[in-house]
Amino acid sequence: MSTGAGLVFVAVVAARFLLPLAIPYFPLPAVIGCLVLDGVDQTIFQAFGYDPPGYQSYDKAMDVYYLSIAYLSTLRNWASEPAFRISRFLFFYRLVGALLFELTGARWLLLVFPNVFEYFFIAYETVRSRWSPVTLLVGWWMSVAGVIWVVIKLPQEWWLHVAQLDVTDELAEHQWVIGLLVAVAVGLVVLFRRAVRPRLRPPDWDWQIRPEPLPEAIDEPHEQSAWRIKNDAVWSWNTFEKAVLLGLICSIFGEMLPDYTGSTSNLFVGVGITVVFNAAISLAIARRSWTIRSTGLAFLGRLLVNIAFATAANWILDNQLDGFDTLFFLIMISLITTLHDRWRPVHEYRRTYRSA
Repeated sequence: MSTGAGLVFVAVVAARFLLPLAIPYFPLPAVIGCLVLDGVDQTIFQAFGYDPPGYQSYDKAMDVYYLSIAYLSTLRNWASEPAFRISRFLFFYRLVGALLFELTGARWLLLVFPNVFEYFFIAYETVRSRWSPVTLLVGWWMSVAGVIWVVIKLPQEWWLHVAQLDVTDELAEHQWVIGLLVAVAVGLVVLFRRAVRPRLRPPDWDWQIRPEPLPEAIDEPHEQSAWRIKNDAVWSWNTFEKAVLLGLICSIFGEMLPDYTGSTSNLFVGVGITVVFNAAISLAIARRSWTIRSTGLAFLGRLLVNIAFATAANWILDNQLDGFDTLFFLIMISLITTLHDRWRPVHEYRRTYRSA
């Protein structure tokens, strides 16, 4: 790999890690940007004469990361409880499928576990940019998820992961398809303008790219900590969800990391122990009213604590932990748990006072 190709590879991977961090604050443009980058990254590599080995696993792991940030942003931003519950199911369902694919290499699993969450997220944020999503009932959101699943994702997953067809190659071989696609696109635009748009109710507000402000009663870190003190515990559903979420994420990345040789079961156990440790420490700090306002500084503080914890564990285990891989997993655990602890109380506050 040449120096230029190496720099491009590092830049693209860095962008795939950093761009998702904008999703909680600019949901629609940021997630579309991640989607576009996901679609063109391999083309960029090939343009510089580099084809990363194991690209399929790398690509799936990067997808899991940015979709995880998108899921966490639903805790922070989404006001519709039915849409949130549907999205949570779609997200974890895809995570399970992605891990099974990494463990078995069976491409048909990606057809059985399609990535519906991504397009459902885009659909919700598109609606929210003009209309209040809380006025739409669960049946409407179920219909949206069903249409995305059957009409969009099943054909796409079959094309990409089962048939393994390349769009550029297929268009070059069948140029008449280009005209057909243009005609279909024009037809959809005409159909929307004449049949769909006139039936839409007037928008509730002008275009809103940024999400609605957090509820005033829980928009500060100390208020979120206070909510956790009253409503959370070390052994709780929240801790279980974080352990499962990070167990799946880290296991998928473990299959991608070239030097990682540990078992999936051991990784799940190690991640679970670390998540419980984080829950205990964070709640103990919250009870002492120690709050770091900056999310970035809170993440760095948690990362340092986790590094100290892993160093002690490595000494007990007689230096069995790999330094680079362990640090990577600790960064992921620290980031996800920090965001989850900050934004889960926002979701629970909305749900509590909406149903009260």
